[in-house]
Formats: sequence, structure tokens, C-alpha cells
Amino acid sequence: MIPDVQSALPAPELMPDRVFTLPELRYPRKLNVAAELLDKNADGGSAGRPAIHAGGGTLTYGELQKQVNRLCHGLRSLGLDRGDRVLLRMPNVPEFIVSWLACQKLGIVTVGTMPMLRARELAYIANDAGTKAAIVWGGLREELERARRETPALKRLIVAGEAKAGDTTLNALMAGEPERFTAADTDRDELAMIAYTSGSTGVPKGCVHFHRDILSSADSYARHVLTPSEDDRFGGHPTLAFTFGTGGLLVFPFRFGASTVLSGPFTPEAMLETFATQRVTVCFCAPTSYRLMLQVPDMTRRFDLASLRLGVSAAEPLPAATWEEWKKTTGVELLDGIGSTEMFHIFISSVRGRVRPGATGVPVTGYDCRVVDEQGREVAPGVEGLVAIKGPTGCKYWRRPDRQAEYVRFGGWNVTGDVYVKDADGSFTYQCRSDDMIVSGGYKIPGPEVEHVLDEHPAVAESAVVAAPDRTRGFIVKAFVVLKAGRVPSQELVGELQEHVKRELAPYKYPRAIEFVEKLPRTETGKIQRYVLRQADVLPFDPSRRP
Repeated sequence: MIPDVQSALPAPELMPDRVFTLPELRYPRKLNVAAELLDKNADGGSAGRPAIHAGGGTLTYGELQKQVNRLCHGLRSLGLDRGDRVLLRMPNVPEFIVSWLACQKLGIVTVGTMPMLRARELAYIANDAGTKAAIVWGGLREELERARRETPALKRLIVAGEAKAGDTTLNALMAGEPERFTAADTDRDELAMIAYTSGSTGVPKGCVHFHRDILSSADSYARHVLTPSEDDRFGGHPTLAFTFGTGGLLVFPFRFGASTVLSGPFTPEAMLETFATQRVTVCFCAPTSYRLMLQVPDMTRRFDLASLRLGVSAAEPLPAATWEEWKKTTGVELLDGIGSTEMFHIFISSVRGRVRPGATGVPVTGYDCRVVDEQGREVAPGVEGLVAIKGPTGCKYWRRPDRQAEYVRFGGWNVTGDVYVKDADGSFTYQCRSDDMIVSGGYKIPGPEVEHVLDEHPAVAESAVVAAPDRTRGFIVKAFVVLKAGRVPSQELVGELQEHVKRELAPYKYPRAIEFVEKLPRTETGKIQRYVLRQADVLPFDPSRRP
């Protein structure tokens, strides 16, 4: 392995214990993820089948392969090659997929970045990953140009989409290049991508994934939970730069010869329109997005969702009320799941036909999940504790040995910091993040449990619960509540919400403080930034801002 890469990976004693129990996870020593996802389809009889639907057009596997191969030659002509890191900054457009696959085929390490990141954040990631070049969408170049002042190693920008005079463009790199290219003979445990966490708790961390890590998620979660076929069309809004999107909109469909539907920025109506017109069969969205779509008037009358066979929900726990309303309205089951950037994708998921609303689900085939105490001892069913995971993927932080030791513990188990309860039937139910457990007057109160009950109230669009300092109890439960359109804050409504929680949960769990706000602070991936709420840095409710 390249020396600077080897030194940035965790020491052997801090590596996760990866296990490959399924026959489909036993990969050959030499493995290239792009060859598996693209060439096996294009060279294996599926060249004429659709791979990407975007912008009113369709790109087949054969056409995609030719573009990827031409770009491989073009990138190599710039001096970029195996082991180099290249930053990707693009929306969900075909050029992202072409660039990602070309880099993987060359053995170049991709570093995806969220479109909404600013110059300071981009500079941090570029410097931390040691990126030599960036492929950037023309409309997203401004912040990256600003970041370059602080990133001396980032020597070259390659521009896709709208370009300026003098730019090195993606199209120019591909023009006239050969349409054949043999994938690099990468090792299955060679670095393929560095994915940065969304920063919901502070500074983002780089998470390393090898070529077989990426395929393992497809051959465990996607294969056994989603049961895809080549006729499926995968769609949704997560950015391709986020592992939720990398898996759901690129790796999973291509692994099974299916196609992906790329769409523009999320709005409830636009997403429903995409599902209907593009005949999406498997959708990936955050819980908030499903709630917003359910608020669209005459949703099922205006949008034909007959093609949709299942929906995947992640990034935040899926409230039972949202699951039940979606199922009642559309007839389609939502599969809740917990994954992490560290693990690449989902490792606990609900299963079609056996969903228990409010519970996350059961371990994905190929993963072993347990609930343990602070010493790593498995606790009894019904007792809350930390979820610990072993499977074919595992946390490998880039240049962060301190955080690596916090995440990989107890003899190679991945400990995400999520508090769970495992029921007698084997189902796992989310409680909270370990740092979001509220201790009030000696009682332990999981914030998300209170949120789910508040969200069931007809006045509430969504809520978030945190601990607020209190002189008597140490901390109290404080709820930040976003109201549905037409509802107005009042002391009467505060009391009504408090009584609602008292009726549904043990009375000590009710929110002693409620603050109405315009919106909840979120990362670009949809996760609520509870550390911001603890600082109370949110917009207060102002009815004049309502449409």
C-alpha cells in the first residue's frame, strides 16, 4: 500500500474485526469495484439496458462504460493515477457517477463532498484527505475556489457542466480518448473512497472504505433486504456524495443491473413527480422527507405511485406515526434502517412483511449486532445499552487514532454510540445517542422517545428534544417544536402537548420546557444538529414568515 495511505489508516490493533460469513462476501484477492459495478453489466449482456435516467434522457450501461473509459484515459493524461485522492463536488448528475466510476477503475481514491459545504469545510476536507485534484460542477465552484487559498496540495480543478475560458473540462478530457480501458488490478482491501461524516456532532471525520467494503454492503443489505432485480429503478434525494446516496443511487442498482433515477433538489412535489413519471420502484429518503410528501394535498390522486414497491428510510429514526401514515396513504411499506458513514451503509433494518412500526428492525444478513454495557458485556433483552456491530464492513478512521479507539472497542466491535434495546423477538429499538440521553432527577429519558410522541400530535410537524440545564433537577427535557401550517403557538398549546406526552409515556418524561421554532437545524444529510439546539441557536417562531 502507498506509504502515506498506510500511515493514515488505523494501526492493526485498532482495526475492526471484519467477518465474511456469506458465500457472496468471499471476494478474490484482486478486486476493483468499478469493474464489478460497470464492466460486468456492460460486457455481460446488459450493455443496452438503462443505467442512468436523468434530465429527460437515459444512459445505457454500454454508453456509460465508454464515457468512463474515456475519462480514465483523460485523468491519467493529467498525471492522476492509482492511490491519488480526488475530491468530487457535484450535485446528483450523471457526471458524478461517470467521475466516481472512472476514479475507482483507475485505483484513484474518491473524496465526495456535500454540495452545500462552504470554503472552510472544503479546505479542511481537502487538506485532511490530501487531495491533488477536484472534479467540480460549474455552479458549485465558487466555494471551492475560495478554499484553494488554504489547500496548497489541490493543484488542479476539472470542471463539469458550465465552464469558463481556460478551464480544464471533463468533456475535453474525454474527447477523442479510446473507449476501452482495463481496470487497475486493485486489491480487495485497497483504499477506494474516503467518506466524511456530516458533522452532526462537530468536525467531520474521514471514514475509509476499501473496494470490498463497498461491494459487501450491496451483497448483504441490498441483496437480502431490498431483493433487487434488473427491472428496478432506484430513486430518492440523498446526495451521491453521502454514503446513503452512494449506496442507494449508485452501488446497489449497478450491482444488480438495475438503473438509477437522478433528480434535482428536493421539494415534496418534485420528488413525488419523479417517483410517478420515472416509475421509481425503490426510493431512498429521510424521515422528514416522507413527512413532507405526506403533507402534499391530494398526494395519491395527483401522483401515480403504483410502481413503488418499497421505501427506505435512514439518517434519523423513523417515527411509527410516519410509517403508519405512509402505509395507509400509499400502501407501500417503509423500511427503517440504521447505518453510518463509518460502516458505509445500513446494518440493522426492518424487513418487508415483518415491520414493527417504531422499531428499527433486525441485523442485516451477514452482520452480528448486540446490545452491550460500557464494559462490552451483552445485556439482557429489554435492557438498554450500546449497540455493537461486527460484519463485512467496519470503521476505519483516516488520521484519527483517538476517535478510532472510541469507535472500535471490545475486541474489534464497532460501537456507534447509539443506545438500543433488543427485544425478546430479536428486534432492535432505538433509544437515543449515548450523548443525547437525558438524565433528569435521577431518571434516564431517551429524547427520541419523547419526540415520537410529540410528532403524533395533530399540531406538530416535527420536534427535537434535548437536555436543558435546571438548578433543581440538573437537567430537564426541553422540546423544540415546529408547528404545522395554520397552527399558532400559545401557552394553551404548550400545556396540551405536555399532557399529550404524559398520557402516552411515564409522566417524568414529559417536556418541562417547550419552544416553538420555524425549523430545526440539520446537516445536509438530514440529521438534526442537537448540539446546536443545546445552544438554542435556532429561529423562533414567526407567523409572518409562514407562506
